[in-house]
Amino acid sequence: MHRKLGFEIHRSSRLVKRYMDNDATKLYVDKMTGTHGWAIGYFYHNKDCDIFQKDFEQQFNIRRSTASNILALMEKNGLITRESVPYDARLKKITLTRKAIEIHHTVESSFEKLEDTMHEGITPEELEVFYRVLDKINSNLERIDTDND
Repeated sequence: MHRKLGFEIHRSSRLVKRYMDNDATKLYVDKMTGTHGWAIGYFYHNKDCDIFQKDFEQQFNIRRSTASNILALMEKNGLITRESVPYDARLKKITLTRKAIEIHHTVESSFEKLEDTMHEGITPEELEVFYRVLDKINSNLERIDTDND
């Protein structure tokens, strides 16, 4: 049987999502999606920088409407606030709430466990090749995505 990249990537993505959606730490998290967990991690690890919606869009390679929907739900669920910055009234920086910071600490160990599981039996050399190939795939897909805009 001939394997297809798109199918295999989709399959891996669903397995990661299933793990995160079923992980025991999810019991502590109200109305939390895997995407929210990744977003909280991004905001947490960049807490010393002003992060705006455009930064979020670029980091996660998502369209403005998708980012707006994710951020609106996160704000509604008390995970982020959007605050004006003194140097540009049009910009709103994204800040995690105390609730989101507590959630981050709760789920971070779960993410680390998942990463450790995914690395099992893979040599550093194999991982390096994987990342190089994945970068090429992403570059190809981004080029197509840009061509369609």
